[in-house]
Amino acid sequence: MTTPTRTLTRSRDNRVIAGVCAGIARKMGWKPRTVRILFVVSCVLPGPQFLIYLALWLLIPQDKY
Repeated sequence: MTTPTRTLTRSRDNRVIAGVCAGIARKMGWKPRTVRILFVVSCVLPGPQFLIYLALWLLIPQDKY
């Protein structure tokens, strides 16, 4: 039995800022809170996390419904 493939889209209903973390969580089968916590924790480390988030906000399409 195969599982249906999920496309990566930004969430319309479970968003805090742009729905990027909720969309990634849905794609991976995780809880949105887990992805948000991982993102906040990663911001403590040096790197371009905010720029990546902004790029994902622009590149990932939004849900149709």
